Amino acid sequence: MSLSEDTRIKLMGAGLNMIQQALSIFDSNLRLSVSNRRYQEMFELPDHLVQPGAEFEQTIRHLVSRGEYGQVDDEAEAVRVRVDAARAFVPHYMERERANGRWISVEGAPLPQGGWVTVYTDITEVKLQERLLQAHSEELSGELLAHTKRLAQTNRALAASNAALEQAKRELTEMEARTRLTAEMMPAHIAHLDRDLRYTFSNRRLSSVFPGLPQNIVGMTVQEVMGDVYGKISQWLDLALQGENSVHEFTHDASGRRVRLSLTPDQVDDGPISGIYVMSMDVTEETQARATLAQTRKRELAAQLSSGLAHDFGNLLTIILGLQGQLARRKDLPPEIAQIAQSTIAAARRGGVLLDRIATISGHRELRPQPTDLASLLEDLQVMARPALPPDIRLHMRVQDVLPPLMLDQGALQDSLLNLILNARDALGAEPGEIILSARRVSDTWLELRVEDTGVGFSEMALDKGLDPFFTTKGCEGSGLGLAMVYDQITLAGGTVRLANRATGGAEVTLRLPFKPAAQVTRSQPPELVLLVEDTDSIRENVREMLRDLGHNVIEAASHDEAMALVDLPGLGLVLSDINLVGTGSGLDLLRACRAQGMNRLHLMTALPPGDTLYREAAREFPVLDKPFTLSELRSALEIVI
Repeated sequence: MSLSEDTRIKLMGAGLNMIQQALSIFDSNLRLSVSNRRYQEMFELPDHLVQPGAEFEQTIRHLVSRGEYGQVDDEAEAVRVRVDAARAFVPHYMERERANGRWISVEGAPLPQGGWVTVYTDITEVKLQERLLQAHSEELSGELLAHTKRLAQTNRALAASNAALEQAKRELTEMEARTRLTAEMMPAHIAHLDRDLRYTFSNRRLSSVFPGLPQNIVGMTVQEVMGDVYGKISQWLDLALQGENSVHEFTHDASGRRVRLSLTPDQVDDGPISGIYVMSMDVTEETQARATLAQTRKRELAAQLSSGLAHDFGNLLTIILGLQGQLARRKDLPPEIAQIAQSTIAAARRGGVLLDRIATISGHRELRPQPTDLASLLEDLQVMARPALPPDIRLHMRVQDVLPPLMLDQGALQDSLLNLILNARDALGAEPGEIILSARRVSDTWLELRVEDTGVGFSEMALDKGLDPFFTTKGCEGSGLGLAMVYDQITLAGGTVRLANRATGGAEVTLRLPFKPAAQVTRSQPPELVLLVEDTDSIRENVREMLRDLGHNVIEAASHDEAMALVDLPGLGLVLSDINLVGTGSGLDLLRACRAQGMNRLHLMTALPPGDTLYREAAREFPVLDKPFTLSELRSALEIVI
């Protein structure tokens, strides 16, 4: 059972009263905090001067007036001098004779939180022994007696210094503990190496940056601890031992994490370099964000450069199509001229398709990640891809790990994978073969998706230029935008794309996306009373039936004003509204009013494009479901609260 604060204070006071020395503690405001009974008895102080809060100046004035410090000419000045000394307090040890003829030693030490503690010891008996020794030892030389006296004083001063050193040692120990705790709390691995690259200090964060590496590494060398990573960083360590500060980034192959390594030589002024301070940080998310930002800036620049050209080129294609259409409709054209006209029309239409694909790459597009079951997404992809594959080309899907729901842009990912599957089909040509799509997690950093085929593989030029827009090995059959679109979509999500050839023959394209599990979700318990707000009757009826299929009870409104009259209904648990509504207010206005009344299950739906200003404004505040949507998509949107 723990002691109460009052009991603890009484026990501490009893303990202090048992010691033979007088003790006082004054705070930084020169007011008494603690004293023992011996303090009052030694200086014959009145009760009010030994109460907590008694002023130091009053105590000194009382002692000066009683002659504690001998005869003084100016009592006020004597008090002022001692108070000023207390304000500029420094550790000290002294011995003095009191007015009553007794000797005391005074030992003072400052406190870390301000103020000081003073211990007074009656050394009268020690002084009497010194005088007795001097009186009965005439045969001893005066020099020896003086030496003995100085030695006794020195010993007492040394004892006081030792006490001060012990206090300093305790403070340093506390400071070291705080420093180590701070180092442990840092989201980085912090260490010190000696000149032999052996760890002399390390916090316990190494494995949080490099998964799988040990925690207790003091005494081990970098090469012993880091293994294969040592080959990447050894040259930087050598430069640090030569006095060079440096910061580097590299990829930890085993986990796929991006690591920033900071190296600082351990050198004081121009002295010798005795080691290296090392800080390692996991900057994977920062790198992914930088890649996304860089890709966004590239998109913006490409859009600025291509928008005007695309507009003019589209006008030219419209003119060409119109003229060639008129020419093709003439009945008196020779067959060869008619064929040329048809080929020109086909080429112009293909140019229109290319313009659409360029707009897709360079135009504005926002990521729309949502909780995704990857296995289900790949099953759907297999259903979509199989009709486009010849019978003698087999498609295999392999998910190597049991994966939690992940935050992925489902549309962009399916588009990218389907593009790669069709590219693999074209690479196989008329020959039978296999296309393998595999998925695995790389530590907790990446989701890796790989599309492989058993064809001839990439040429050297394709490996170098394959991700560049308009590069193609398909001649006039290819646009050169397929892999560029994949690269754009994956890097926009903070991922990477790598082209390679398989050791057993064939090509492989590896996509890595940030491994972001969906947040813990809470599912609502149907049935709920849902307010459905939609101004188009046919859509409202369709969504109403979906909601009922999900087990909900539904009330309906066709406008903002009509919905506002229903939001106070008892038991209303969820509001689903279109953004654009007839009347004076929008669906966004409606949900804001509902939120002000304390409702938190609020959802919007719309057919507006994601780039629309109202769409963006709404998406910043509430979940937005895009029309058209399926029953499964409606369930995910309404029943899962991230």
